[in-house]
Amino acid sequence: MSTYYAPLAEMQFVMNHLAGLEQVAKLPGFEDATPDTVAAILDEAAKFATQVLDPLNASGDREGSKLLEGGVVKTPAGFKDAYLQYCDNGWNGLTKSPEYGGQGLPQLVATAVEEMWHASNLAFDLCPLLTQGAIEAIELRGSDALKKKFLPRMVAGTWTGTMNLTEPQAGSDLAAVRTRAIAQGDGTYKLHGQKIFITFGEHDYTDNIVHLVLARTPDAPDGVKGISLFVVPKFLVNDDGTPGARNDVHCVSLERKLGIHASPTAVLAYGDHGGATGYLVGEENRGLEYMFIMMNLARFSVGLEGVGISDRAYQRAVTYARDRVQGRAVGLEKNAATGAIIDHPDVRRMLMTMRAYTEATRAVAYVTAAALDNAANNPDASARAKAQAFADFMIPIVKGWSTEVAQEVAALGVQVHGGMGFIEETGAAQHLRDARITTIYEGTTGIQANDLIGRKTARDSGAVAKAVVAEIHKVAATLAARSEPSLQAIGVALAAATADLQAALDWMVPAYGQRTRAAHAVAVAYLKLWGLAAGGWQMGRAALVAADQQAAAGGGDPAFLHAKIATARFYADCLLPQASAYARTVLHGSESVLALDVEAF
Repeated sequence: MSTYYAPLAEMQFVMNHLAGLEQVAKLPGFEDATPDTVAAILDEAAKFATQVLDPLNASGDREGSKLLEGGVVKTPAGFKDAYLQYCDNGWNGLTKSPEYGGQGLPQLVATAVEEMWHASNLAFDLCPLLTQGAIEAIELRGSDALKKKFLPRMVAGTWTGTMNLTEPQAGSDLAAVRTRAIAQGDGTYKLHGQKIFITFGEHDYTDNIVHLVLARTPDAPDGVKGISLFVVPKFLVNDDGTPGARNDVHCVSLERKLGIHASPTAVLAYGDHGGATGYLVGEENRGLEYMFIMMNLARFSVGLEGVGISDRAYQRAVTYARDRVQGRAVGLEKNAATGAIIDHPDVRRMLMTMRAYTEATRAVAYVTAAALDNAANNPDASARAKAQAFADFMIPIVKGWSTEVAQEVAALGVQVHGGMGFIEETGAAQHLRDARITTIYEGTTGIQANDLIGRKTARDSGAVAKAVVAEIHKVAATLAARSEPSLQAIGVALAAATADLQAALDWMVPAYGQRTRAAHAVAVAYLKLWGLAAGGWQMGRAALVAADQQAAAGGGDPAFLHAKIATARFYADCLLPQASAYARTVLHGSESVLALDVEAF
């Protein structure tokens, strides 16, 4: 089996030339993110991913997490030691406030690091991922007492965090949540209910787990407006900060899953023995609003999971294609062929598709991460607002499109391996199984698409969307005006995709208000069109930078720059044409989607 190596040159190219690391590092609070410091961080993260996490990925998948007697969960061999090393190295607090022991680094830097964790061992990284969101929610909406009690240990990683949203009867409809929270008169609440699909809801890494739980108080209004958010620790906390008495929250089962077997997905019971003690976060009935603080960060991270899995599947497929000797490639002289399947044109097509999609999704995610940094730390209020609007718009695209792409890339990885891809020992199948959940949890692709057409497009009459389309058009025009044939071709293809995107946008804004079911019927096609065009936008920008560096004396590694332009050209020629199909679906497909009566299915 191949070994994962972080694509550091590619990551740094995107961070520096597309996401604008230099500008981000000038923001107040991010002054420590110097080029040397960032390079050192990425180097160390790459070593940890390659040497510690990657070797555990396949063994963890085979062994899985297991529920023992008494509700105790045992994670696979090596995972706890890896987690303790992860925390000792300070990775858990990379972006968190120094006030609570974090390093206060930009989200852009953490994004590159997080991609490495996802690529090398997705199941392992799900625990820290959820902890990050829990920290964010407590820090932004929790009382000073809650912050003092929980944040230092959560930032250090000595305690982990979870997100408890749904229940057996609720699914994605959180308005149907029934877990009850009853005030005790001393500032605490007693919770009763059951939560499902809780990632790392029980494990053996740490001596405490901090659950963030959605529940209803007795007099809460119906629907989502009556949901509150509570901190419910596995162990109550003593005055000296140490874990005290066991709280009334217990793991009653673990889900049997298609993939991510090393990650325990728990069913948690609250209050079977008198009530689980919880602490209100913020105000009553604003829990869903607060939970979306966690949700947005989690959705962005899940999009990064798509990027990481895509890159890992691509690396494994390339290694196999170079080594696997079978047949002689058509059209090559005998002495020009290696005999390896990488010489076959269709294998090249598959590898280029995997490579181009991975580079495009990475660039879109990193650019969005830089916007999150500007939204948080830019000293100019208007710049903060603009960056926040852009990030809010892009997050459902990062989540929805990147994870959908990961399905295709991982499936192509299996296909490159041929029959051996269907055999677990090669590792290709695990990527496909693990990738499958990414389009589902933290909101399915359909939910992301509904968010994109509603809150992110129609709510402001498409103002933010139109501004992004204008930026894509500028890049297309710049490319088309260049003298290099490859850049011109990329510009022409990007301009055509931009026109398709504009047409879909012009249809969607009025349709959302006037033909709501029609708009929702084609929402996923609209999201995929946006992802494809945004990916082309960033690939086009990358090609421009690479061409300029080629023309400059000592501008960079010639092979790397040639590959950047060649990959962008492939994206333009072979992937961007799908934009017209997605646009046609948006403009004309809704009636076909809705044509049949329910009884006809």
